[in-house]
This record gives sequence, C-alpha cells and structure tokens, in this order.
Amino acid sequence: MSGSLGFTPNEMMTIAASRALKNDDVCFVGIGAPSAACNVARLTHAPDITLIYESGTIGTAPDVLPLSIGDGELCETAVTTVAVPEMFRYWLQGGRISIGFLGAAQLDKFGNINTTAIGDYAHPKTRLPGGGGAPEIATSSRKIYITMAQSKRGMVETIDFFTSFGHGEGGDHRKRLGIETAGPTLLVTDLAIWKPDPVTKEFTVVSLHPGVSREQVQATCGWTVKFAAALDETPAPTELELKTLRDLQARTKAAHEGTAKGKAA
Repeated sequence: MSGSLGFTPNEMMTIAASRALKNDDVCFVGIGAPSAACNVARLTHAPDITLIYESGTIGTAPDVLPLSIGDGELCETAVTTVAVPEMFRYWLQGGRISIGFLGAAQLDKFGNINTTAIGDYAHPKTRLPGGGGAPEIATSSRKIYITMAQSKRGMVETIDFFTSFGHGEGGDHRKRLGIETAGPTLLVTDLAIWKPDPVTKEFTVVSLHPGVSREQVQATCGWTVKFAAALDETPAPTELELKTLRDLQARTKAAHEGTAKGKAA
C-alpha cells in the first residue's frame, strides 16, 4: 500500500490511466486493465464518454467489468449493438474512434505490442490469446493509450511476436508506411506515466507515481529507461477515485462469483 489513503500500485495505475480520458472521447476498450480505467473515467469525471467494445456494443455502461467482449453485461447496457464488420469498417476504419485503449503481454520502447506468443511462434513457451481486433485498433484509432504492470518479462528490448504496430522502428516509421494516425501517445504503468519522445518516439518517463524511484522503474524494465528533464509526480488517487474503483471491483467480483456458483450448481 502507498500514500495516506492506502492505495496499491495497480490502483494508482488504473486511476492515472482513467484521468487521461475526456468526456467527449469515443474509446475502443480492451478487456482487463483498459476496461477498468475506462469505466472509472465514466463513473467519475467523464460521464458522457462513449465506450465501444469489439463485439459491436456502442455506448455501453456496464455495472460490472466484463469477463470478455462477449459478456452479456455489455450488450444489455449499450445504446446499440452493431455487427462486428460494421464496427470495424464504419466506426474504427472510418476514423470515428478517438482513443484505442490497449493492454500488452509484451511491449517494446516504441509501443509495439505482442499478445500472440512468448518465445518462438511455432514452439512457444506461452501461447497468448492473440490480437483479436487490436492490430486494426492500433492503426485506425486516432491515438493509442496502453496500460500494463511493469516487469522485465513484459517490457522488453525486442518483442517475440509483432501483434500490434506502435511506432515500429521509431521516428517516422508509421508515416513511411502510410499510417496517418498518431499511434501510442501514452503508456501508464503501475510505477509511472510515459509518453513518446516527439522525434524518436521512444517512450520516456514523464511522471513517477508517489513513492516510486527512478531505480524502481529501471529495475522492472528491459530497456534503458529515459526520463524527462522535468520529471513530475503523479497526483495520488482521490477518495472518490479510489471508492469508485473499489466499488466497481467489488461488484464485479460478486457478480462473477455468483455466475461461477450458478454454473457449478
């Protein structure tokens, strides 16, 4: 636990990520940590944000966090549900998504994401869920936000498989490939906030979470970390933000435990 309110690093990460979202954003939401951050934003400072999940649910307002994109909670609370081809062709590829919010199993310093396999693709150490719609989200959303807990296994010099394109080799690589969207513009971890260098596009730490040192950040990252000259400290979670997140997680746990018991019976 950290801070006077006793928050955890994961709570700090989720709340810091939620703060980056605005009321008028149209956000393509990934399952897991991105979903938690987006729904905390919706329940606090951004009540009119439009949350879209890959299954075609538009303007959804779940009372609990979904287990997957096919969770009935998403469809039940959505303004409307459209076919997946319409979701991708009209909404995403049509340029209507302001923020794509993604997680990663592996991430490199240029924001390239692996969610496919750890190790050799043909004989992996770990087979991951795959990209789903993330490769398209990464190139067609106007901006990409990424959230993940730091570890040397997750934040690596070279990803094992190229699932979703970030800034490629850095610099103007996206533009050279004809990708006009901004790509990854924000990385929020459990220790810090990172933004890409304007020229090289390498992720640079711009803010440390309360109580976190530069040494901690470097010790949990697989590349040599760069820090901004003017390094900020992330504001600690407020009482409202913590209560909102914890209430959401408690409702989610209760709902999913009830589902599991129902299936067992």
